[in-house]
Amino acid sequence: MHGLVAHDKEEDTDNWGRIPDALREDGVDLYFGNTEGMGSYESNAAILKSAIEEILLKTNKEKVNIIGHSKGGLDARYLIWRYNLGDKVASLTMISTPHHGWEFADLLYKKHAARPGFGKGLLKKYSRLYGKKEQDIYDVIYQLTSENMGEFNALVQPDERVFYQTYYSTMRNAFDDPGYFYTFLYIKHVSGKNDGIVSEQSVRWGTDCFEISGRISHNEIVDIKKRKISGIDIPLIYTNIIKDLSSKGF
Repeated sequence: MHGLVAHDKEEDTDNWGRIPDALREDGVDLYFGNTEGMGSYESNAAILKSAIEEILLKTNKEKVNIIGHSKGGLDARYLIWRYNLGDKVASLTMISTPHHGWEFADLLYKKHAARPGFGKGLLKKYSRLYGKKEQDIYDVIYQLTSENMGEFNALVQPDERVFYQTYYSTMRNAFDDPGYFYTFLYIKHVSGKNDGIVSEQSVRWGTDCFEISGRISHNEIVDIKKRKISGIDIPLIYTNIIKDLSSKGF
């Protein structure tokens, strides 16, 4: 499951770089969630519920393992809680997921930037790009504010039948990925270590939480550049995650 802006479509796997091929070559039975890049966690959870039911029916399996990048991890957490799917989900691995909120969402709403100026223009741009109403985009990004995520975490509790784990990366400085130059500097000022989009402070959730070393940005962790980053072969991270899950019996 992908996060904000990106999508999960079987016919377009570029958003995951070389990772799908690497997993399938390793014998993994891989499927996509078909979630929407600008969908709320409620709407994406409903989409994923249907996808999981179809997968289990097709494969005659009892459970799936979910990997969710960024907001996709929140969509999956909500899915498991809302539909009581602990009997159908063995594990949820979250990659760079903003469990405690996104500093830029706070900036957009708490500073009222969504009113006249850059913030409102950005919302309009996204609404045209994704064919949604401006209010839809407003609501989706609001879900990522620290205030809303505080309420989310209080309500959406882990299911004891599901194994949860979180992985994240951080950039050393703004030049590690120039595409995140300004966002890295802003989040570093507000919250400290981050991957250009999500801070370490926001991503740490639960007892099984692991930092991936190597100065890897938020997009690089999904192999969007299709090359080694800081000498690290990104697909290998995912094949190792699957091997570890398998060793635990999932």
